Amino acid sequence: MPVTLETPSLDLLPAYADALRRGWSSDNVRGKSAADEELERIAADPEAFVRSLDNPDGGGPPVMRLDGSLGTRLPSIRRWIWDEGFCGSIGLRWGPGGGPLPDWFPYGHIGYAVPSWRRGRGYATEGLRLLLPEARARGLDHVELTTDADNPASQRMVVKNGGFLAAREAGGSLHGGAEILRWRIDL
Repeated sequence: MPVTLETPSLDLLPAYADALRRGWSSDNVRGKSAADEELERIAADPEAFVRSLDNPDGGGPPVMRLDGSLGTRLPSIRRWIWDEGFCGSIGLRWGPGGGPLPDWFPYGHIGYAVPSWRRGRGYATEGLRLLLPEARARGLDHVELTTDADNPASQRMVVKNGGFLAAREAGGSLHGGAEILRWRIDL
């Protein structure tokens, strides 16, 4: 069975929630606290949680920016990487009206996370390959991604999908000051 990107649904939610309970999180920065918050949201209203993952109009409550201020929620979609079960999550976000990402959002257009027990099998690489046509369909002419400078696996995944290094940046407080790499993939 080939790897697919699945739109989050109630049918697939138990596998996603199981990964959260096992210590995985789709939020590479906040980790366990983000996983716990998602589990609480799932328990409170599973349907609302699933709906929140597909937000192409950017509606909903404001989001907390890195500086603590509130900002408009970005349009976004999340897909679950699937191969006879849950293998990770990959999300695409873009600027309002299809424009560029706002300056206050440092992470890039695409974020992804694969559970430790599924790593090393190419799921992130294939998930990114499958998501790029969606980015094109949303009118983007390129996407940016960030990786930690000490994460060669993520860097290889981006390069395998046509990415090139666009910048080296200080990671700030979220990354403990560690260097991050900004990548670009032209669509």
